[in-house]
Amino acid sequence: MGTGSCTMFLEFHRHSGFRLDSMTEDNQTDFSQFLLLGLPIPPEHQHLFYALFLAMYLTTVLGNLIIIILIVLDSHLHTPMYLFLSNLSFSDLCFSSVTMPKLLQNIQSQDQSITYRGCLTQMYFFLFFGDLESFLLVAMAYDRYVAICFPLHYMSIMSTKLCVSLVLLSWVLTTFHAMLHTLLMARLSFCEDNVIPHFFCDMSALLKLACSDTHVNELVIFVMGGLILVTPFVLIVVSYARIVSSILKVPFARGIRKAFSTCGSHLSVVSLFYGTVIGLYLCPSANNSTVKETVMAMMYTVVTPMLNPFIYSLRNRDMKGALGRVICKKKVFFCL
Repeated sequence: MGTGSCTMFLEFHRHSGFRLDSMTEDNQTDFSQFLLLGLPIPPEHQHLFYALFLAMYLTTVLGNLIIIILIVLDSHLHTPMYLFLSNLSFSDLCFSSVTMPKLLQNIQSQDQSITYRGCLTQMYFFLFFGDLESFLLVAMAYDRYVAICFPLHYMSIMSTKLCVSLVLLSWVLTTFHAMLHTLLMARLSFCEDNVIPHFFCDMSALLKLACSDTHVNELVIFVMGGLILVTPFVLIVVSYARIVSSILKVPFARGIRKAFSTCGSHLSVVSLFYGTVIGLYLCPSANNSTVKETVMAMMYTVVTPMLNPFIYSLRNRDMKGALGRVICKKKVFFCL
């Protein structure tokens, strides 16, 4: 669906008169590419960081692929919780893949250029999968809230129709939100300075390079950011607050410790993801250095997608059981 959205986005530009390869107006310079400065890594340490980032990226891809494959193959995991989790894993895999391959290529080849079309495409998919993760985290929090607070009505509330509707709604909303920001960015003109002090085409970094008026872009970022980021974050916090309140009424200490451990793990990833994103885009500080902003971006683009498989599923008893069943089936198949 993401590819189809990108095609829609490119077709819109062709028919609406936006130019993706060059922009020439008055005192503005015609160019067809940006330069990504990447990370401030000393030359003697580049091979070390390349190996580190490659290992993190492969861990992200492998961990999330394992989750998706297990959920597809094991019928025991065909439940609302794991429907959301499979979509979250797919979103994490793609979210990391939007920026990491280009970063690795830039470190290895020292070629820091990216075409204007490629930059806008990267920004579109970055927004798309980042927003998708935000909505899926809300759906998962609601699923856990219903499961813990209304266990007897769980199956009737979390029906297949509702779950599929929540997933489809997440995909549709993120498609239009990402497209809105990308089209608004495409209407801007850029001057001689085409150097982006980041490792990917970040929206805020591009706005700083624009020659034309960016007030509309900034207003949309603030308004839509409140809807896409702050509202989901508040809903997640409220859901877990209700979960904790319900748990405190249970007199079993072991169950309380386990539930608190689970909620704490989930909330730590939610805080890491939303904290850095809200700090960067909704509460920017004039004192924020480029290095600080880059490190914050690394936290939610690289670290969070890598940690999610461990926190959400690989420590989960159901996932371990599914892994064992799949392995046993493979052994039986080969023996036959």
